Amino acid sequence: MSHSPAIVLYWHPLSSATPVAAALAELRVPHERVKVDIRAGEQHRPAYLALNPNGKVPTLTVDGAPMFEALAIQLWLADTYGVAQGLWPAAGTPQRLQALSWCTWAYVTYGAAIVRLQVATVGDEALRHAAHADAARAVLDGLLGLLDARLAAQPWMLGDTYSMADLLVASVVGYSAFLGAPVGGHAHVQAWLARVQARPAMQVEQAAAA
Repeated sequence: MSHSPAIVLYWHPLSSATPVAAALAELRVPHERVKVDIRAGEQHRPAYLALNPNGKVPTLTVDGAPMFEALAIQLWLADTYGVAQGLWPAAGTPQRLQALSWCTWAYVTYGAAIVRLQVATVGDEALRHAAHADAARAVLDGLLGLLDARLAAQPWMLGDTYSMADLLVASVVGYSAFLGAPVGGHAHVQAWLARVQARPAMQVEQAAAA
């Protein structure tokens, strides 16, 4: 790239911004970090809402231009920096189509079931419901079965080598395991998740949040 943009990550530890921070570390992208104290409500202040009207973290600014939503940010980072590093498939390849499909699957299809489980178990007390939690786990179990079948046939999401698709999908699956999704019942998923979480970029982010 002829121009190295000034990149700023607005984040909070152990939040939806953590996968973005890990992606920046994995891709070795120079950037500045600004902590947004979501416990103090800083994400609702006018200056921050001007960058992210959703009032959540993460936000990434590129030469001052903001973008939000963790999936969009990670896909942009992968496309902008990952191709040259061999960590993201080039445009026009079958692997790129698979990468986009599985990353969206993680955040949209699998993510919707995570929300169901979260609401039923750790959300507002009035909404907690054991039967709803069991139903959400059953949906997650079926989706994990799809992922397990893929990882039984190949060691990484896109084939024989690690990619940003692994980081992205594993970040979502790892969070679901924290909430009680039945990841342990799927041996290939469990082994793959451990490999991804052992990467230095993931370890650095976990240490920073501690």
